[in-house]
Amino acid sequence: MHTLLDLRGNIPSFIHISDGKYHDSNVLDIMDFQNGSIYLMDKAYVDFEALMRINNAGAFFVTRAKSSIKYNVVEQNHNIDETTGLRADKNIVLTVLKSKKLYPEKLRLVEFYDNKNDELLVFLTNNFEVSSLEVAYLYQNRWQIEVFFKWIKQNLIIKKFWGHTPNAVKIHLWSAICTCTIVAYIKHSFDKTPMAELLTDSQSSQNVKELPYELFLNNS
Repeated sequence: MHTLLDLRGNIPSFIHISDGKYHDSNVLDIMDFQNGSIYLMDKAYVDFEALMRINNAGAFFVTRAKSSIKYNVVEQNHNIDETTGLRADKNIVLTVLKSKKLYPEKLRLVEFYDNKNDELLVFLTNNFEVSSLEVAYLYQNRWQIEVFFKWIKQNLIIKKFWGHTPNAVKIHLWSAICTCTIVAYIKHSFDKTPMAELLTDSQSSQNVKELPYELFLNNS
């Protein structure tokens, strides 16, 4: 179930159900991207042709860069505070001929050290407006998709399917999604918590509260 979760309401705004052979990034080919939105996705969705379509639509993306990415640095910000976890903030251009042809524009590469998990995270984005630290904070919101699927599995009992034909699986999943959206609507009717507080931690809410959010991820 390939899902686009709109974090302004924490409900799915796009769903495509496919078989297991359908590559994650293929779903980007059947999506319409909205001007001004920010799409957060993991590295399985790095498809430079699709990322260029997001860019041309006037939207933004933040994703994890693959370790095999080849690039040249055209500009680098040396004024970063490493105590925040930041390690680098670079403007780059792709150098592999095929990739460069698919995405000829500049990209931004941000390196962030996750002290908790002892891991260096490398983000790729076309957003040059926010700070490098905000890029890392934006990607943190990707975890909301994991919370979304966990809630569905635990509360709507999708641990075992009623049937195993494609139609039976789709009916089961769509029934769960309908239930989920009804619960979200009821909760929204009573919950008046500012959206910025729901989406970000106390450190980052001040910086990103004005940004629109959309999050995209696949879960099987």
